[in-house]
Amino acid sequence: MNYSSLLRALVCGAGIALLGSAQAQDGTTCPSDWTMSDAQLQGHWTASIEGQPGSLSLELGPHPEWQGTVKGYVLRGDARLPMVGDVNEGAVTLEESADGVHITGTWLGQVVAASCGREIRGDYLPGEEARSQPFVLRKRSEPGTPPYAPR
Repeated sequence: MNYSSLLRALVCGAGIALLGSAQAQDGTTCPSDWTMSDAQLQGHWTASIEGQPGSLSLELGPHPEWQGTVKGYVLRGDARLPMVGDVNEGAVTLEESADGVHITGTWLGQVVAASCGREIRGDYLPGEEARSQPFVLRKRSEPGTPPYAPR
């Protein structure tokens, strides 16, 4: 093997090692003791619901009255709908309200394996008699970082 071939092999090997290192650090492997909690729900999320055009934004923070739950809102067009939620044994439940009193939408989901709480998939129920629609939530930022703004 000549010097040029050896150099190419070393550069190629270093590139593969860097790629493997980047993949290991991109959040694809959660710590073995990691569990989803209300703290991971806090922040800014983007949501898509099958059969509904565009995406939605959710902003969630700690609930001021009920420990272990979140409170915030979902933006649906120009409407800012109140939302509360919690995590129970890994299951995520979010409830939204068009009038601030009655539940008008329920999100029931599970954290995607290896996302470490940054992606949640499940079913959105737009009413008591309505058919469920699959949804995906993807975290955009943590609490206290823009665009999160608790209210």
